[in-house]
Formats: sequence, structure tokens, C-alpha cells
Amino acid sequence: MCRSIKQLRNEEIPATPDEIAAAARQFVRKVSGYRKPSRANEAAFEQAISEISAATEKLLHNLVTSSQKSA
Repeated sequence: MCRSIKQLRNEEIPATPDEIAAAARQFVRKVSGYRKPSRANEAAFEQAISEISAATEKLLHNLVTSSQKSA
């Protein structure tokens, strides 16, 4: 895992859309090897960030925590 991506799961303070997008951007940068994509790759780069952000939001929404199990 990228060390610069912070943990987003927090029961008291949910991750903001900006935090999720920043983590997705860091992931795409790490996987692609580009800090900033060329113009030719910019659309693919931004699409990946969007898709990863959506998947991350879904994951965080669907996670069950131990406090939810006992409720």
C-alpha cells in the first residue's frame, strides 16, 4: 500500500469526498508511475480516479464495524 495514503475508515468522523479523491489520486499516481499524466493520458488518469473514488465510497459505506455488530 502507498504509505502516503491515509486510512479513511473512522466511525466518528467519516471521510470527506475530498479525502477520498486525494487517496484515489495517490493510488493512481503510484500504479501508473506518473505524478502528472501527459495530455494524451489525462482522461484515463481522471477516469481512474473517479472510478476508484466511487468504489472507495461504496466500500466505506458498506463496511460493518464491531460496534454495529453488537447494536
